Amino acid sequence: MRPDPIPFYYRITSGIRITVRPSYLRDRSNPVLGQFVFAYHIRIENVGEQASQLRTRRWLIHDESVGDTVVEGEGVVGEQPHLLPGQVHEYRSFCVLKAPQGWMEGAYRFVRDDGSSFEAIIPRFTLAAEPRADTVS
Repeated sequence: MRPDPIPFYYRITSGIRITVRPSYLRDRSNPVLGQFVFAYHIRIENVGEQASQLRTRRWLIHDESVGDTVVEGEGVVGEQPHLLPGQVHEYRSFCVLKAPQGWMEGAYRFVRDDGSSFEAIIPRFTLAAEPRADTVS
């Protein structure tokens, strides 16, 4: 039996395609202490006709135990990639939830070379801890 494929989510806004692949990090989590660690791989593709630079990010993180948290800041993992048409930027990050389930969504603010700006939507994606093999649902 093959394992379930890793889900992915994507959305195109103003010529920027954002693809997200979340995963549960069982070996880094401690459910007894309420620590559920999730990684997410982000692929940002300029599928438009104009060069754009990612300037800021805004995340909404929903944890079933504690509600919503907003995280805002400059760039992504210390970078503000400038993407020409056809170029791609990828990175990985993680978050820790207190509950085994939640979701994330958000937006990146981009500035085009002509000075105009727009928000590229990060699609909502589900964070769900895998059930343990030694438990019965």
